[in-house]
Amino acid sequence: MKANLQRLAAMALTLSMAVPFANAQTATPTKKATKKKSAATRSTASSNAAAIKQLQDALAAQQQAMAEQRAQIQTLMVELQRRDAANQQQIDALKQTQTSASDAAAKAASAQTAASQNSESVNKIQTDLADVKLNQQNAALSTQEDQKRLVAAEGILNRFRPSGDVRIRGEGFLQNGTPDRYRARIRLRFGIDGKINEDFTGGIYIASGALTDPVSTNETLTSFFERKTVGFDRGWITYNPQAHKWLSLTGGKFAYTWQRTTLTFDPDLNPEGFTEKLSFDVKNPIVKNVSAQAMQLFFNESSGGKDSNAVGVQFASKLQLGSRWTMTPSFTVMNWNGADAIATAVFGANRVINANSFTNATQGSGTATRFLSGFMYTDYILDNNIKTNWAKFPLRVVLDYEQNLRAVTPTGFTRPQDKAYWLEGSIGQQKERNDLLFGYSFAHIDQDAVISQFNESDLRQPTNVAQHRFYANWLMQKNTTAALTWWTGRRLLNAAAPTPEPFLNRMQLDLIYKF
Repeated sequence: MKANLQRLAAMALTLSMAVPFANAQTATPTKKATKKKSAATRSTASSNAAAIKQLQDALAAQQQAMAEQRAQIQTLMVELQRRDAANQQQIDALKQTQTSASDAAAKAASAQTAASQNSESVNKIQTDLADVKLNQQNAALSTQEDQKRLVAAEGILNRFRPSGDVRIRGEGFLQNGTPDRYRARIRLRFGIDGKINEDFTGGIYIASGALTDPVSTNETLTSFFERKTVGFDRGWITYNPQAHKWLSLTGGKFAYTWQRTTLTFDPDLNPEGFTEKLSFDVKNPIVKNVSAQAMQLFFNESSGGKDSNAVGVQFASKLQLGSRWTMTPSFTVMNWNGADAIATAVFGANRVINANSFTNATQGSGTATRFLSGFMYTDYILDNNIKTNWAKFPLRVVLDYEQNLRAVTPTGFTRPQDKAYWLEGSIGQQKERNDLLFGYSFAHIDQDAVISQFNESDLRQPTNVAQHRFYANWLMQKNTTAALTWWTGRRLLNAAAPTPEPFLNRMQLDLIYKF
């Protein structure tokens, strides 16, 4: 195409040069010649014009063709650019694909490595899991063992109950003809009791008080701030089988298992030895229970002589007399064997018993001092509880008649000094906060009705005495009680005390905290 354009251009240039040269040659000829030449010239000019026209048309055609070719070229260039762009996209896509393939290969290699590592990790995890399971099993077994031990410990702790009390007392003695006396005292008691297993119960208690005084746990606040004595007050085991609940066997140093009043035994005294009790509930409108028990109490063991003991038996029952009145009658017989050991312990060179004053009739003197009478208690008790119209004020009446069947008639007396009476009445209770309890008791005790070393220690004297007591208790809190007690009594007027004496008034104000 470019060659065609060049040929056309050369032809145009030749023609343009030929026309002026022809005109120059014909400028000087003659007129005739000029006419002939003009005709020739016109013919030539026409031919040239036609040729030029032809050339122009050819040039226009060539130009149009060139324009079309340029358009085609432009179209081809656009298409080429599009293809180049498409090729570039393909190349980029290919590169991206190659990159992705490389990344995929790398990832595949990494995944394979990770898979290997994961496989190792899985194996390790499985191993660790097996170890964990084993540890869990061991821990579970250990936990089960710990739980068993904990349950066992809790069971032991739940079976036993700690308890105790602290009592602070202010006390005054007032009697005409004698100086007034005032003192402060403290009583401390603590113990644990409960079920050893389904058939056995037991406990251990400690208490303050002089070790040689069996009837008092009080310590006077004196003696230049000395430490107060504490000793084992109780320690016992009771067998009460679930298969035979009617049977109860107790051994050791224990609280009273039989019915009694302070006429025969002080509340702070804990006997030692054994008791065996049979108790049967009865399905009867009146008789609800009957019981019988035997007691073997040991109070002196001798390596070179006879031992001393008290052997007894009690029969009791529980009666329901109507809807409000419950009565518990009992009858006790107790024989004291070798009781003279008590007198020897009091009057010997080394006094062993520092309890109540010794007020029984004696014979002999010094280390040979003996009781004038022997002692066999027969004790009749009626304990009556009556519900009133006021739930917080039930009524209780206790009657106790005791006689010493082995008492003799002392010199100067007309009969044996063998009888004792105790009457007590109270109204109220001590269960809920602000509960009140009011009471009165009266005691008449002949000289040899009971052994003077073991009964109530707050009497004017333990035997040969007439004694009144008034008391009022206020339960301030569930575990705190304020109590006021007034004891007033004197010796009986008889051969042992021929001269009457003024009443001895003993006032006690107590604050008692229990836990």
